[in-house]
Amino acid sequence: MPLEELLVRGEPAPILRWGHPVLHRPSRPVTAFDADLWDLLAAMFATNRAAQGAGLAAPQIGVDLAVFVYDCEDANGRRRQGLVCNPRIARLLGPQRDVALEGCLSLPGAYLPLARPDTAVCRGQDQFGQPITVRGTGVLARCLQHEVDHLEGVVFEDHLTPPERRDLRLQHARVAEDYPERWPAD
Repeated sequence: MPLEELLVRGEPAPILRWGHPVLHRPSRPVTAFDADLWDLLAAMFATNRAAQGAGLAAPQIGVDLAVFVYDCEDANGRRRQGLVCNPRIARLLGPQRDVALEGCLSLPGAYLPLARPDTAVCRGQDQFGQPITVRGTGVLARCLQHEVDHLEGVVFEDHLTPPERRDLRLQHARVAEDYPERWPAD
């Protein structure tokens, strides 16, 4: 299914919260590039859109597969939309690290600054199993790194100090009622 169709099909699914086992272990590789994968991707795009996210990894909706979607701007303000199956961060370019607020749809409403390389190159496969390379700058670079982390069983708080983790959890607790259990599906 072409990307243009994946972007407009599908229904939002509930996003799992940190602590769910599927979010804390490496994902299985995508091996079947078929209608089932396309349905999953359409649901992921719909979920990311409903949650107003920059990106979403399959484990965040309870699917143990190494695939993520993204919909965010690069450093030039250009909107970038796409997906990567079986991704690997090939290179983190440049000596500069961008410090910016980062959050996670699996702990919604909480943000802290995190330093990440300001440019990333991600290699993987598209929805048909063909090789792809995504070069990201700005928010897209951060998104690529964040989503690949998810697929490796790493969540945002794993990069933080214990006091920062407590702060992040307190931020989420203050707004948790705004994000019911089935958010953003309901």
